[in-house]
Amino acid sequence: MSQNNGDYGDFVAEYYDPAYENIRRHDIQFFVDYAVAAGGKTLELGCGTGRVLIASARAGCEITGLDFSPFMLQKCREKLAKESEAVQSRVKLIQGDMTKFSLDEKFELITIPFRPFQHLITVDEQKACLACVHKHLAPKGRFILDVFHPSIPRLTDPKYLMEMDNEPPVNLPQGSVLRRTVRTAGFHLDRQYNDIELIHYVKHADGREERLVHAFPMRYFFRYELEHLLSGSGFKIIDFFGNYDRSPFTSESPEMIFVVEKA
Repeated sequence: MSQNNGDYGDFVAEYYDPAYENIRRHDIQFFVDYAVAAGGKTLELGCGTGRVLIASARAGCEITGLDFSPFMLQKCREKLAKESEAVQSRVKLIQGDMTKFSLDEKFELITIPFRPFQHLITVDEQKACLACVHKHLAPKGRFILDVFHPSIPRLTDPKYLMEMDNEPPVNLPQGSVLRRTVRTAGFHLDRQYNDIELIHYVKHADGREERLVHAFPMRYFFRYELEHLLSGSGFKIIDFFGNYDRSPFTSESPEMIFVVEKA
């Protein structure tokens, strides 16, 4: 068995869609609906393989996707190549850093779906990202930020240092099977982030097996921390949801979804 450690390498892009196809569909329509309602250009930060971006383009939205990983963007381009010319014409892809991008246009909607903001560990990085968003948002445009609602036990309990099954095994093309586990590799209570490992076990059709580790830090936020961060960055909160069905935020909500505009 082989083992690799890295940040968004080619194997992460290769297995990203199969891993999330069945367990992460519930948020797509939420973002598509906002992109359609925006009635103009959308910018998606951390667009990855185009899971949300391509669905938005199919719905008729003109959308720009920015991502730091060339591997994720290449996978997105491969998927786009299978779409109609009309869908392809609505999409622009840019490799860049969400904390220091500068585009010569404004957007009616800017989104950061599914956790990319939580890879920004320091407050300086978070403020830099929000400053870029503020700069690129049209006067009446909206910005959507979603992060997970932290579970206190999961942030501190040593049992999470052990590998745990993350989702059911997935059948891949050419007869391979992917199984992913997850573990917390380290707690950093003083800096409010955890080290996370997503471990990919791939059994190929020829019997060969691989163990591929995607290791990364994951910042966690609390409600009023984000309210202050957004307010201090020049935004006012329009809506605040606890899930993608737009339900109110409660103690049991899995998500914290902020819909904001310029103050």
